[in-house]
Amino acid sequence: MAPQRLLLVGEGNFSFAAALSKTRDPSTVRFIATCIQSPAAGAHDPVAAENLQRLRERGAEVRFGVDCTQLADAFELHDREFDRIYFNFPHCGRKAGVAKNRELLAKFFQSCTEVLAEAGEVHVALCRGQGGTPADKPRREWHNSWQVTAMAALGGLILSGVHPFSCEAVPGYKCTGYRSQDKTFHVEGALNHIFTRSLPFECLQPRIIRIRLGDHRFSFPEPEALVGKLNRGLLEAPSCHPIKTINEKLIAELSKAFPVKRLKCPIPLLPPEGTSALTFWKSDGFSAAFWVNLLEDHSHAEPLTDGMTEHLEDLLLSFAERSLPRDPERGKEGTRGRIYGQAKGCLRPSLLVHVPAAIQAPDFLPGSLHILSGPVFRKCLLLPFRMPAFHETLLILGLNQTQKDGSLQSLLDHLKCILDGLLTQTLPQGSALGSSVEFLLQPNEEDYLISVKSHHLAPDGAENLIIGSVTTSATSIIRKDQGIVLVSMNLDLLAMLVWSIFDWRMLWSFDNRFLKNFVPGKIEPFKSHSLYPPCYVHDISFWLDEQKGFDELEFHTVAREVSQDTVISIQLLSRFQHPETEQISLCYRLTYQTCDKALTQQQAASMQSQLREKIQQRLHVTPR
Repeated sequence: MAPQRLLLVGEGNFSFAAALSKTRDPSTVRFIATCIQSPAAGAHDPVAAENLQRLRERGAEVRFGVDCTQLADAFELHDREFDRIYFNFPHCGRKAGVAKNRELLAKFFQSCTEVLAEAGEVHVALCRGQGGTPADKPRREWHNSWQVTAMAALGGLILSGVHPFSCEAVPGYKCTGYRSQDKTFHVEGALNHIFTRSLPFECLQPRIIRIRLGDHRFSFPEPEALVGKLNRGLLEAPSCHPIKTINEKLIAELSKAFPVKRLKCPIPLLPPEGTSALTFWKSDGFSAAFWVNLLEDHSHAEPLTDGMTEHLEDLLLSFAERSLPRDPERGKEGTRGRIYGQAKGCLRPSLLVHVPAAIQAPDFLPGSLHILSGPVFRKCLLLPFRMPAFHETLLILGLNQTQKDGSLQSLLDHLKCILDGLLTQTLPQGSALGSSVEFLLQPNEEDYLISVKSHHLAPDGAENLIIGSVTTSATSIIRKDQGIVLVSMNLDLLAMLVWSIFDWRMLWSFDNRFLKNFVPGKIEPFKSHSLYPPCYVHDISFWLDEQKGFDELEFHTVAREVSQDTVISIQLLSRFQHPETEQISLCYRLTYQTCDKALTQQQAASMQSQLREKIQQRLHVTPR
């Protein structure tokens, strides 16, 4: 195995490099200690001379005149790929303000990316309060800090760890001031910030999804608000994703009390005639659904340009040919209809749309729990625990009318016991605070909402979360001779509660570091690889078109599309009506923040500019 390569920049008297080198085996670690001064500048410092001698005796390399903002110039291509880069207490010197020091950090981070190994780390020690993150005690106001996470984002780096910086941990280290001045930094309360590479923040383009309905092939573009969320297979084997883990645990526990039959989930696309199932779900299902244009596909599954293609053929066999849109002129009985050149379909907003087909199937067994699990998609407002894509598990239980009450209570009791057990697994031993499950009876006195009062997932004040529903009022709609109980649960919310995952977007991360948190057979608190990502706030105001009206749900959906899910909050600031024209203007505040990637102020500003253009086209408003 090649030795670990450590690069130390901005060394003053080289005491940190000398102290660190004593703790490492020279055969497994290669040190390169650098400073910006010339050799002559340090020749008159006896402490520096002694440390340099120790470094050289231990086989470390020392370089002078190395500018930490131009690291690529100091190392040849074959001599880069450092596993760790250290920069302790960077400072521009004298009375440089926060702006100058931010600029130094920004240039340093951008320089690091040219010489950092793919899985490398950048360690930056800062004095108390300088970083501007919640880890600082006390925390400075953002505008008065060095904004370390925002500066790191300019180099495509994210903060993955932060802990107190202790001089005692490196015996012999003596912090010096800028350019080895006698005046030292105050290191009490200092923090060491550890940065790693982020996945590239690319402008993702919607993929072309190819499907087969009966004997015909179709294609449709992935909705922009759902880019990266279709056909992910997070519930499929051999995934160790928490969504799959929680679903399997839930089903395993239910199978101890009920006969269980797992149903194969159809694809999420509902063809035009299949959308009639939405009326079973709820009346506003059409407005909340993502609609797509189905185009006849004559490519015979040949790859499209740029490889932006996904195939769903293996999951489409459950659709009967009668679901296909037909030419009304040739749709007479007994005549095989011609497929339209273009038709509309929608992505299912809930698994409940499949209930009629499941119950009417010849192999439906009363008394057994029929379980269907899969992804669902629906437009929603931008709120902390609302998600446009999530995984749902649906339990369908058929009962005789005489057994309905007793069996329903038994199912609710078992569910509460199972959920309470799952929600307490990551709590510290002896902890009195946890999560409690309640079934809230609805006004019709037949249906329930599944509510979780959570204490360990309440940094945003969200203590009561609705994770599902229990429906018993569907009997007359589907089957008059039998009682039907339907239990729908949001697996994503349940996983967030169990593992203390504070951001639903993390569940869809493409970063492999996310899945490394989850060990098969264990449930432990989640530790994010991206800490305290910076926020960028932008305001937008526009005049409404009185004739067209204003669809706030569509406004939130467009914001999702343009920002690639980086807008985390949309707040209405003001509503103004012009006294003369009576035209109405709305002003909103948008907050941009990622959960697992490096996002810069410039990128957020560009997204805001795109949003102004897109709402003008889609919502017929006039930006001010």
